[in-house]
Amino acid sequence: MNFFGITIRLPSFGEITAASVMALGLWLAAIALMVRFGSPLETADAGALLLVIEWACVAARLGIRPDRGTRHLLANVAVSAVLLGGYFGVWGLMA
Repeated sequence: MNFFGITIRLPSFGEITAASVMALGLWLAAIALMVRFGSPLETADAGALLLVIEWACVAARLGIRPDRGTRHLLANVAVSAVLLGGYFGVWGLMA
């Protein structure tokens, strides 16, 4: 399967679970650092951060890695933008 000309691999359930656990740990570390240095996030922004970190971790398991060139970076940014657009769209409807 191809995405932006990138061959996507199918990760196992264990790999997706490991990526999700890693994303949660990175998110908790980022939130802790932001609170520690005096700039805590709003609820919506913290959720958006989690969404982007989760995508980055899962994308690496899919084979989409920004260190592998412009296509990979473009794919990562495009999917992140779509996810954030949908996320903030739903927040806008709920407010």
